[in-house]
Amino acid sequence: MQAIAESAMFRDRRDAAEQLAHRLAPLKEQRPLILAIPRGGVPMGRLIADALEGELDVVLVRKLGAPGNPEYAIGAVGEEERVQLEPTAAHYDERQIASEIETQQALLAERRRRYTPVRAPIDPAGRVVVVVDDGSATGATMAMALETLKHRRPARLIAALGAAPPETVVRLEALADEVVCLEAPASFGAVGQFFADFGQVGDDEVVRLLGTEHG
Repeated sequence: MQAIAESAMFRDRRDAAEQLAHRLAPLKEQRPLILAIPRGGVPMGRLIADALEGELDVVLVRKLGAPGNPEYAIGAVGEEERVQLEPTAAHYDERQIASEIETQQALLAERRRRYTPVRAPIDPAGRVVVVVDDGSATGATMAMALETLKHRRPARLIAALGAAPPETVVRLEALADEVVCLEAPASFGAVGQFFADFGQVGDDEVVRLLGTEHG
């Protein structure tokens, strides 16, 4: 059994999702559209969608990792070839960034084919939309998701996260109608530090949770 680190605030993603569902409970009457950021956000999105009697889908975005340091986000890409670079991207070679953009966009296209093979993405227009992720350090991927969805005219756009640093919450508040973040400490290292169990979520689990299994 994995020991619970002192910095962990949640047992696992389910624990965080239950807390977010409780905070979002007033939305239950509005049958919200829950859009999870794969892959870690999908188990949380499934639980929240069920608790709020809403619909679940994915919003596909990917972090752009820095050359030589892929865990450090220098931007993000979304569907429809959307690209958003962080100011720190200026410190890296343009050709390497272009290669990373191409790689991540190809992965997004593959994920869309796998995750929703027999239907189009659910239209967020006029809906109360909640974008869910387990957490965000820089806010790059969540910001890309929110920017993408704003163009699709939701009635209300809410970002829901387990953990993020205060400056990321402020950044997201400028893009969403509301940000619900359970933990936003000044001393923020990585999202995983807030979960006792932060195991990887596989593509097969995402497909199962979305209910899009196909032969």
